[in-house]
Amino acid sequence: MSTFQQPEPKDRPARLAVGVVGAGRVGPALAASLQLAGHRPVAVSGVSDASRRRAELMLPDVPVVTPAQVLERSDLVLLTVPDDALPGLVEGLADTGAVRPGQLLVHTSGRYGAQVLDPALRAGALPLALHPAMTFTGTPVDVQRLAGCSFGVTAPEELRLAAEALVIEMGGEPEWIAEENRPLYHAALALGANHLVTLVAESMELLRTAGVEAPDRMLGPLLGAALDNALRSGDAALTGPVARGDAGTVAAHITELRKHAPQTVAGYLAMARATADRALAHGLLKPELAEDLLGVLANGAEGDAG
Repeated sequence: MSTFQQPEPKDRPARLAVGVVGAGRVGPALAASLQLAGHRPVAVSGVSDASRRRAELMLPDVPVVTPAQVLERSDLVLLTVPDDALPGLVEGLADTGAVRPGQLLVHTSGRYGAQVLDPALRAGALPLALHPAMTFTGTPVDVQRLAGCSFGVTAPEELRLAAEALVIEMGGEPEWIAEENRPLYHAALALGANHLVTLVAESMELLRTAGVEAPDRMLGPLLGAALDNALRSGDAALTGPVARGDAGTVAAHITELRKHAPQTVAGYLAMARATADRALAHGLLKPELAEDLLGVLANGAEGDAG
């Protein structure tokens, strides 16, 4: 349940002209969310045809212009470009004089904090790092999903309230992340969310190979329960043959995977070892069973090497 409440209209900050540099999946959704809070999207930049279509879908009638023109027209600028492109973009905008004093410059990179915006800060901009901990589709459903979404927030202390207010206006919940902790924070989210997609996709492929006609329907309740249990109980939610120390079952898994989907064996072994380590550390896996299990996993890895 959300612990933050939308501010009353009388308590909201002045309405801002909002621009988006980078019409990927994130920027238009955030701008559309800010529009619902009363702010005014005025410009968006996008190079590819997909970006332009996305901008038209999410921000109809908002003109598509160059990044410099976005900054010229906007009080609040969302820099929603890939992580690796962000430092160069900021330096370029600052060097060309596109940044205005007093302009709110917001990036949505998980990897970086506010310091990546230092070139713009020296030009007088107000730097904010607001990273939504959410996956985006590039469709209007993203705006709905922002309700209750946590944002990793990093900003100079004097801008903390402004950063948190913007997140709350988008329906999110601000979570303060120290500058030096941003890479670890982002790694944690990538480990959970990005790798989850890979695991689920591989699981569905294997079920199809096993003859299951609707693997999504089979996995939905199982994975939903597993996720809920993990969020509630952490390692205590571990179950399955690895946590129980069923070495014979794990060996059979490896044999079948090697036969039908050899590309999945390395991932299975890595996750099984990590699961065994956690189950052992939390007293779920009995030490006398762990030895045989770890031997099976080591033999499986040797088979990969061979």
